[in-house]
Amino acid sequence: MESTNIKKERHGAVTAWLVVMIIFNLVAAYMYFGQDLVQGSLNRGVSFYALIGLGILGIWNVICAVLLLRWIKWGFWGFVISAVCVFSINIYIGVVLIKCIAGLFGAPFLYGILTIRKNNISAWENLE
Repeated sequence: MESTNIKKERHGAVTAWLVVMIIFNLVAAYMYFGQDLVQGSLNRGVSFYALIGLGILGIWNVICAVLLLRWIKWGFWGFVISAVCVFSINIYIGVVLIKCIAGLFGAPFLYGILTIRKNNISAWENLE
């Protein structure tokens, strides 16, 4: 059996975007779980459980981004699931429909980022 040791590479923009996603999702999760934000939102009539759900999805997104950094395609599909869940929660808590729909564009945008090529191979093609 022949072994080929081809080193996987991704464009710097792909890595940068995944790192930005990790940072922003950590901040979002922290804010959703933060006592002041949760209390302020409850005073505006937003469900405590919706906020906890959004916080959990923020952590989920961090995990998905790390999976993508580790070349695991499942991380992308995790983002798709997350986008649908966030859309549902946002509809439930009364976010304006156009903002809810705008949130669904994150997964196709991520796919576009993953197709940026380095040495004529995209990160998407390298995912397992």
